[in-house]
Amino acid sequence: MHLLAIPWNVDPEIVSLGKLSIRYYGLFFALAFVLGYYIFTRIFKNEGISIETLDRLTIYMVLGTVIGARLGHVFFYQPDYYLQHPFEILAIWQGGLASHGAAIGIIVALYLFSRKEKKPFIWILDRIVIAVALAGFFIRMGNLMNSEIYGTVTDLPWGFIFLRRGETIAKHPTQIYEALAYLAIFIFLFSHYFRNKGKIRPGFLFSMFLILVFTARFFIEFIKEVQVGWEKEMALNMGQILSIPFVILGLYILFRSMKQKPQKLNQ
Repeated sequence: MHLLAIPWNVDPEIVSLGKLSIRYYGLFFALAFVLGYYIFTRIFKNEGISIETLDRLTIYMVLGTVIGARLGHVFFYQPDYYLQHPFEILAIWQGGLASHGAAIGIIVALYLFSRKEKKPFIWILDRIVIAVALAGFFIRMGNLMNSEIYGTVTDLPWGFIFLRRGETIAKHPTQIYEALAYLAIFIFLFSHYFRNKGKIRPGFLFSMFLILVFTARFFIEFIKEVQVGWEKEMALNMGQILSIPFVILGLYILFRSMKQKPQKLNQ
């Protein structure tokens, strides 16, 4: 055991009441939505939009995030298993949520919302990514409490020994690396929006979110343990392969955005 490593043996379950239990992951997930809702009340108030509209948006977001994240894990990482055990797709409490799937699910849900509410799709995307970046921070902290999605062997003094996973040597706490990256991205997006009082170039915040989040994800994947065995034979793992199109899309949207003037919804 590395003398400078950090033994990590946190129980992911906060309290158990019979078959019901409260876990850190669920608590962080709920906190992400609560804070996201608060951020959007400020954004909607700034732009003169009703809270009822925000309530409808929240429903779309929750469904898009959960369904997208679950189906992303099912189809990107373990399609063979879930084709043989289709009813287990519903067993979200057993783990298995993919951030790339969540990104796709959110985009689809927001597109449907924009059509229903007759609001510009890019306007919604520019604002929702502020809350999504903060949610990414909390979700990765939940992964840390679950002792999951960690990195490869390290001799750095902040390496974690994930005792609940049977580890005896220090590994990179990649959950913390990603969490801090997402927190920094959130601060950048939040400050840019409110510093300009919501008057921003259409597509700018969304493009920066895609570029920054998935570039960070791409490089952190190099020191992350593979999620499924067949990834070991790949030059780039599935997380990296899925990140590349998002970065390219972000660069394209940024290029288009820089040709437009800053504006608010009611302009």
